[in-house]
Amino acid sequence: MGVDALKAALPDYAKDIRLNLGSVVGTSSLSEQRLWGTVLACAMATKSPKVIAELSQEAADYLSAEAFQAAKAAAAIMAMNNVYYRSTHLIGDEAYATLPARLRMTVIGNPGVDKTDFELWCLAVSAINGCGTCLASHEQVLRKADVPREQIQEALRIAAVINATAAVIEAEAAVSAV
Repeated sequence: MGVDALKAALPDYAKDIRLNLGSVVGTSSLSEQRLWGTVLACAMATKSPKVIAELSQEAADYLSAEAFQAAKAAAAIMAMNNVYYRSTHLIGDEAYATLPARLRMTVIGNPGVDKTDFELWCLAVSAINGCGTCLASHEQVLRKADVPREQIQEALRIAAVINATAAVIEAEAAVSAV
């Protein structure tokens, strides 16, 4: 179940991903809530049904109901914010940064869990979604909250490995369907 099932589903050419998946989850220095919230938020961000099913089932064993919902909320709000802020940045016209986003995002201010944990989950999802503006913003908030760079880096590693796991599993499913 969960991480073990995903590791077993990864083909031999993705051995590095398999080993990294076991490592980022099995040897984490993050608190249980930070780790499994990051795992769940990243799984949701991949949009891979298999990865979401396996990791959400395992995350439910470690997260309170509130933290489980907050991790999903981080993935949801960043799905919107990452598109908006990445786009306004990529357009290259600084005037867009002065315009109000006019997007509801109150969950960021009141996520229902420790705000620092939620910020870490948003950072990890922003890495998967490729939004530099959001990465920089959430990293600044985390650093002001005295989160060590090593923990921020760990969340980024989790995002990278879960994203790679989803990419391989979905690619293999597509090849098998042919």
